[in-house]
Amino acid sequence: MAQAAENGSGDAPPHDSPPYQGGVGASRVFVLAREGHPLMPCHPARARELLGKGRAVVIRHVPFAIRLKDRKLAESEVDGVQLRIDPGSKGTGLVLTDEKKETNEHGTTVTVRRGLVPVELHHRADQIRLCLQQRAGYRHRRRSANRRYRAPRFRNRGHPTKWLPPSLRHRVDTTSSMARRLCRYAPVTEIHVELVAFDTHSMSAGRPLQGAEYQQGPLAGTNARTYLYAKWNNACTYCEATGVPLNIEHLRPRSRGGSNRLSNLVLACVPCNQAKGNSPVDVFLAHRPDRLGKILQQVRTPLHDAAAMNATRWQLMDALSDLGKPLHSWPGARTKGNRSAMGLAKTHTLDALSVGSLDHECGDTIVRCPAQILVAKATGRGSYARTTPDRYGFPRLLRARAKQHFGYITGDLVLATVPSGRWAGTWTGRVSVRARGQHSVATSAGRINVSHWNLRLLQRGDGYGYTTQSESTPQGPGKSVDRCPARS
Repeated sequence: MAQAAENGSGDAPPHDSPPYQGGVGASRVFVLAREGHPLMPCHPARARELLGKGRAVVIRHVPFAIRLKDRKLAESEVDGVQLRIDPGSKGTGLVLTDEKKETNEHGTTVTVRRGLVPVELHHRADQIRLCLQQRAGYRHRRRSANRRYRAPRFRNRGHPTKWLPPSLRHRVDTTSSMARRLCRYAPVTEIHVELVAFDTHSMSAGRPLQGAEYQQGPLAGTNARTYLYAKWNNACTYCEATGVPLNIEHLRPRSRGGSNRLSNLVLACVPCNQAKGNSPVDVFLAHRPDRLGKILQQVRTPLHDAAAMNATRWQLMDALSDLGKPLHSWPGARTKGNRSAMGLAKTHTLDALSVGSLDHECGDTIVRCPAQILVAKATGRGSYARTTPDRYGFPRLLRARAKQHFGYITGDLVLATVPSGRWAGTWTGRVSVRARGQHSVATSAGRINVSHWNLRLLQRGDGYGYTTQSESTPQGPGKSVDRCPARS
């Protein structure tokens, strides 16, 4: 396999454990027919054999995919696989599975589910939101610094149908994009999605609500200040001082993503309010861990993630329906029941593996959980900014308008061959380009500087950074971990 990589028809050599090894991250290798149609995924050992005999060529390194030279779709038997998705606010699990009917020792026909290719997708919605807030802060500061009155702009500009904020739209777009990519390289016959609605009112109250309680919030019959005085016993939340003027304070500052939610408001005396400023409460009360623990016990769980899932669940279903595959939605209780019955740990990929119908009483089971998963982190494709601003938002220096230097773009997967020096050897990783040609390559051992003459392009950047990590070991009986050997 190393020789194939040197000749340009295989994956990168496994020198010093490069972080981009498709066969390690995915328990199965994607296989395409001669004309490009997807076939059933195969074991990495089978892929090595096909590449060694010259019957296949590598068309993609991450996720690893090969194309057969001597077989067409009509000559192959394709059973089809299922794509199971467990959406999340910060991460989404996607798993390709196959289900077969088998006869157990009692002569009963049961459904056996096997996990083939697990992918954990990490969103960058928080980064998008912070960038938008930073841009808004720059603009606000530039306008206010001029000391000139500007008439307010009319808020008469509506949004198109099904509009979502950029941070929420990103979750829908990245999930549907990864699902479309998996459908391109695997014969997906149907898609199963976990569709969950969070009861934010009950989560805010911290207990189940019934009947008219949904119409009455914590301020029913009172106001915020009276409620906080009763909750904190007319004393400062931080120093417990009484008989002094108290201000309403944000426990998590607004500048750090805090909201005006009632559970985020506390009472603070003037000295404590000024001393805390916009610092986190765990930093401000680091010298008083006992008081910090009492305050955090009364803090409710943030509702950002739950609200994001409620806002995007139907948009995600609409985006997945455009793939042209039969789409099935399942409640979260079914996923949790399947995962608990199989004794699996709580992860995005194992939750995705458990999405769908399994009749445990009849003997349906999950028999294969991949040992390692492919982690795809959304990194974006750069920014549109042409200048680098200073701390006040004013242009400090100009950025290069060209993103490609000496044939490489930041995010490309490259093979670096260092002839001598400390980093002598062969390395694989994502490249960060520089205009002078001395590029930086992120490897498993850290970043190294390599001249563009010693680089070879393996795969163009697609807006994702790929790594691998071990999956949690199954706990229940009857399940095996498919530990695929690394390509060598």
